[in-house]
Amino acid sequence: MLWLLECSIVAGSSGNLALMKILVVDDHALIREALHGVLRKLTRDAVILEASNCAQTMETVASHPDISLILLDLNLPDRDGFSMLAELRERNPAVSVVVLSGVQDRANVMKALDLGAAGYIPKSARNEVMLSALQLVFAGGIYIPPEILAREQLSHSAAPSGGGRTIVSPADLGLTDRQLDVLALMMQGKNNKSICRTLNLAEATVKNHVTAILKALKVTNRTEAVIAVNELGWKFPTTPKL
Repeated sequence: MLWLLECSIVAGSSGNLALMKILVVDDHALIREALHGVLRKLTRDAVILEASNCAQTMETVASHPDISLILLDLNLPDRDGFSMLAELRERNPAVSVVVLSGVQDRANVMKALDLGAAGYIPKSARNEVMLSALQLVFAGGIYIPPEILAREQLSHSAAPSGGGRTIVSPADLGLTDRQLDVLALMMQGKNNKSICRTLNLAEATVKNHVTAILKALKVTNRTEAVIAVNELGWKFPTTPKL
């Protein structure tokens, strides 16, 4: 079943209204209805679409190429949710995809973020938490459940002496201004091709910057980089300098 609901979102700090399309993907009608309740508190003028499986999701995305946000349940009846997430990010790199899941283990969260999700929201989260998480995503950030961050921080604090992460500034780690621009886009879940287009850089240059960033943060992948930056408390503008 696919239908529309008219509501609205305030775009940016200027208070101007911008029409958005949000796709809610879940095979349970009650969950979709509950998400409408959350989105009504967040928006006033967006078009909200619904899909109950992966096939319907792809049809809807093809029919509405201007979708801005997809809320994706990983447990769908006709396909693995992770493969659905990977395909959505590959085909539609400009669309933010936020995972909604009844499972909240670290492995699933890390996998979803590695595949380019802009956030991972447990279905057990209170409406206020979902609202804050979506506000963060709309602002260009990535939402990670605090429980996952707490476990990650605990693992660092339990590491042998010298293995923990000290709170430092980007300059302390030797990151250049352009590397910070790349990192800011990584924090938004952008892949290398999207970063190339945004910053007008060659793909090889972006790959070199990403490698340098991961090395400076002492991490091995983008998800660990996002977690590290959250731990360090660094803040980035939503729009990098061009």
